[in-house]
Amino acid sequence: MKTENNKFAKAEMLIRKPVSEVFQAFINPEITSRFWFTKGSGKLEENQKTEWTWEMYGFSLTVKTLVLQENKKIVIEWGNPDEITLVEWVFHSLNENETFVSITNSGFHGDTDKIIDQVRNSTEGFTLVLAGAKAFLEHNLQLNLVLDRFPKGLA
Repeated sequence: MKTENNKFAKAEMLIRKPVSEVFQAFINPEITSRFWFTKGSGKLEENQKTEWTWEMYGFSLTVKTLVLQENKKIVIEWGNPDEITLVEWVFHSLNENETFVSITNSGFHGDTDKIIDQVRNSTEGFTLVLAGAKAFLEHNLQLNLVLDRFPKGLA
């Protein structure tokens, strides 16, 4: 997918696990819910919609999977109906036990300040997701990074 000028967010991380394990962690909600959202309506499937829920925030959204190339790439659309963006995961197998994951979120809309805010929030969010995935997949640790990003009682 082509990103729109410089209006995109990017986060990348080396995860020391085989590409098949890392790929499954992002399409299978039973795994993803250990480091990102709390519930998914099903595995990602090309040209299908899936609901992801963050129960701690009382928030759900529908994602549409546009591309699903096993162990290589995932592309989804997500966001509010008037602010749909694309998220693309690219999985690079460096060797049998190392995978480099690149996540790009593109298609932001609005004035410059709004786009900067969206890019910053997305970069931060996907960095936390990748760090959580790394901790879980490599060390079986649940760091609660997404849960603890917005603790109750803080404005």
